[in-house]
Amino acid sequence: MTLIATTAAATATLVSAGLLTSVSAQAAAGCQVAYSVASQWPGGFTGNVTVTNLGDPVSGWTLRWSYGAGQQVSQAWGATVAQSGSQVSATNVDYNGTLTTNGSTTFGFNASWNNSSNPAPSSFTLNNVACTGSTTPTTPPSTTPPPSSTPPPTNQEPSTLVGWATQNGGTTGGGNAGTTTVSNASGLTSALNATGAAVIRVTGTITCSGMLRVRSNKTIIGNYGATIVGCGFNINGDRNVIIRNLTFRNWNDDAINVQESATNIWIDHNSFSNGYDGAVDIKRGSDFITVSWNRVFSHDKTMLLGHSDDNAGQDVGHLRVSYHHNWFDGSNQRNPRVRFGNPVHVYNNYYRANGGYGVASTENAGVLVEGNYFENVDDPYHRGEGDSGPGSLVARNNHFVNSPTGQAGGSVASIPYSYQLDTASNVKSIVTAGAGAGKITV
Repeated sequence: MTLIATTAAATATLVSAGLLTSVSAQAAAGCQVAYSVASQWPGGFTGNVTVTNLGDPVSGWTLRWSYGAGQQVSQAWGATVAQSGSQVSATNVDYNGTLTTNGSTTFGFNASWNNSSNPAPSSFTLNNVACTGSTTPTTPPSTTPPPSSTPPPTNQEPSTLVGWATQNGGTTGGGNAGTTTVSNASGLTSALNATGAAVIRVTGTITCSGMLRVRSNKTIIGNYGATIVGCGFNINGDRNVIIRNLTFRNWNDDAINVQESATNIWIDHNSFSNGYDGAVDIKRGSDFITVSWNRVFSHDKTMLLGHSDDNAGQDVGHLRVSYHHNWFDGSNQRNPRVRFGNPVHVYNNYYRANGGYGVASTENAGVLVEGNYFENVDDPYHRGEGDSGPGSLVARNNHFVNSPTGQAGGSVASIPYSYQLDTASNVKSIVTAGAGAGKITV
């Protein structure tokens, strides 16, 4: 279901009503809210909310709504959500508190429902100003493509390929090959598995299961809002693949699995949440890979590099990966967890409230951790993990907020490519503005 609500009110009315006290600018004189059920299962669902401020700039916001069928919010990201009875209050977090005129932000949550009825809220208020409008019901995710008029985001971050995927001849994906647009599971499966170079555009929400084989020389691009629910991509021994601007959710194995000496892979500007196993796992001799500008949230095991301690024969001399400008947004562990690869380059990533740890270097790996922003992370990085012996880890120019420095030691091979290192203290604002699906126009 989707609800869109809008209203406008005079600033003078807001002032007289005393509604400006909670913000440093003026309260919202108008707002638009898009509420949708992104996925639904017995007893639970995931909701997404986008709020757009149509009035004067707001510094600090609270969005409120009420449920009519006993729904209960249990977990949220991108906002602090509390519920009392039927009323839900979602308050901004530190990085999205400012809403300029026509500025918007998105947050999500998991919630329970009664397996019978899950109606959308009938109304919303932003800083106590009502957002009234019409309700347009839809079903939970379908394969219907979104309207072609859906506007692209205004915030576009750099999209130039840098890092390990520029080596070994570079990574071009499908290049200038013909474009195939897919909007359902069968079409996606056929396009990914076809031989020859291709550019594959994904539109709408595609629900599938298992792992879909991706062959060499493919560029897979999500149109605005493109979402993969329930399944993942398997790059097994193939090369020269680009995956960009897709949202992966509720996958039942890995979201993206790179294995068996796959090379020259670029995974960029995707969003990952609520999956079973790894968001991006790279293993079994794979090499020359860049993982950039992705966001992972509401997820446990994020990015594994090297699948087991006893696979040195296949992995030593390989598993060279660059991880940069990713947003590890409360993701619990493996951000990444590294075996054997040297040098592995982890730079300019934003780590927020990771419950387990940030980076682990194990089994004689060499990991350079530089220019990252760690906030409320109890264990930013360390050597060794579980039964895996230690690797080397060199840390430099990182920024820590309510986080200790991590465990470093040993030496790491030199980085062979050129790159621009952002100042670590600026990484939070840079990454939160640009990481994830929907932040680029491709």
